[in-house]
Amino acid sequence: MPELFKQMTVCGVGLIGGSLALIARRAGLAKTIVGLGRTRKNLDIAVKRKLIDRATRDPIEAARGADLIVLAVPILTMRRVLEPMLPYCAPGAIITDVGSVKGFVVRELEPLIAGKMSLVAAHPIAGKETAGAGAADPDLFRNRRVIITPSKTSTPAAIKKIETLWKATGARVEKMDPDSHDKILARASHLPQVVASALAAALGGEKVAGKTPTEYGAGGLRDTTRIAASPWEVWRDIFIANQAALATAMKRFEIAYAEFQRLIEMGDLDRLEPLFNRGRAMRERLK
Repeated sequence: MPELFKQMTVCGVGLIGGSLALIARRAGLAKTIVGLGRTRKNLDIAVKRKLIDRATRDPIEAARGADLIVLAVPILTMRRVLEPMLPYCAPGAIITDVGSVKGFVVRELEPLIAGKMSLVAAHPIAGKETAGAGAADPDLFRNRRVIITPSKTSTPAAIKKIETLWKATGARVEKMDPDSHDKILARASHLPQVVASALAAALGGEKVAGKTPTEYGAGGLRDTTRIAASPWEVWRDIFIANQAALATAMKRFEIAYAEFQRLIEMGDLDRLEPLFNRGRAMRERLK
């Protein structure tokens, strides 16, 4: 593919940022890829795996001459990371991110963007429970959705470049306004995390007749609680940044759960069956 950027700077060379850097490097989408990170150990892994061309822990050094900044850091730290970098970027630099909350990101970063720079926020809906540069995977985004949520500063040319970058990963790219994105993801991603974590927390340490019930769980327990293994550092920021939409989604779940509880306590199988089958039908529609 043709070169899109002279210098791509990835802030946070972990699973998502590292995977994107690896794909961009292999596809020749950026002449130089620079990794900015907190720990030398992770940056050394990124260089060794050839995810990036060079690494630094200095934001100014990382930003110097960059025409693409990718923020793959926790959502609540994005503004703090980006602000000192901006004076050193190329004049027409594009700023993008990989966060799973978009309204907060756009509202936080948009006021910083001036001149010919553009903010084009994005969210790749992909991941694993593993983290760090060692987990970077060139197939991570293949056939996954990437949602682009343009800001007021997004130019058509900048949007097209970010679309091209993500299409090179094998992802299916679509555009959406930030607030609609957040309401949808609160239900499709953030609520499932809360439910899985709450279930795991409720069962953790439980004893019945001196035995640990979780040791008797089969695939159902493992599947239902799989994402409870996700890192707190990621979800801490999501719970704050998408608080209102997530609270609304949790209320909908609370209503459905309470109805299950009421009908089970009553032994009312006639009314429980359609509720159960409604959930079953939704699961069967998932691909």
